[in-house]
Amino acid sequence: MASELVEHYGVDGVEDTRLSRSPHGRLEFLRTRELIRRLLPVDRARILDIGGGTGVHAAWLAADGPAVHVVDLVPRHVDAAAAREGVTAEVGDARQLSASAESVDVALLLGPLYHLVEPADRGRALAEARRVLRPGGQLVVAAISRYMSLLEVGTEGRLTAEMEPSVASVIATGRYDGHAGFVDAHFHTADELHAEMTDAGLRDVAVFGVEGPAWPALDSAGLQEFEARVEAALRCARMVEKDPLMINTSAHLLGVGRK
Repeated sequence: MASELVEHYGVDGVEDTRLSRSPHGRLEFLRTRELIRRLLPVDRARILDIGGGTGVHAAWLAADGPAVHVVDLVPRHVDAAAAREGVTAEVGDARQLSASAESVDVALLLGPLYHLVEPADRGRALAEARRVLRPGGQLVVAAISRYMSLLEVGTEGRLTAEMEPSVASVIATGRYDGHAGFVDAHFHTADELHAEMTDAGLRDVAVFGVEGPAWPALDSAGLQEFEARVEAALRCARMVEKDPLMINTSAHLLGVGRK
């Protein structure tokens, strides 16, 4: 899996523009930043951004004041992250971090969990993130919703009879086979993410829907309509961010827990 990810992410800079090239990517960025700023004590904190890519989130976190260190599998990502002001970076694996125990105030796992298709690997990554947290420190974990593929290909008119079994399978099992693009991955439900974080020993776990149910409509409208529609989409996401009947309609989920 590690070599596959380095190949996928390390060739054309795809990760550097992921949160800006589509309407739902821009919405994901705005909501992730909003939730982190709302939920975490970022002032004077030391943050470890595990799987932090090219440092898109690390950049604004560092600008807010904390010391931010990125760990990522892809050397190209590490170079890009380290070039950002206030950010340091190293090549590393979420399942075996070099950081000392109880050395950071906040750990972010905004990318690794959905790339770890085996439950044991996800458990190791969560355990490592918990290990490096100081007592009372907080962990933020991102996951992809099991319903993202259904909503994406259905809204875009790409849900064919041939694709239906793959879409149904990811809803039933969480195992995503790349049928709509992207690499093999694991997609979560909100309850599953909550359970995995709790099983890893985290306390006070809460899971939020990131983009809310309006993100497919934003994509259908296109970038030219983004500014006119984004405020309504943000309000929509906030209204149902913890609604058990709506949370899984978000493309991404954000779990927060405390050591």
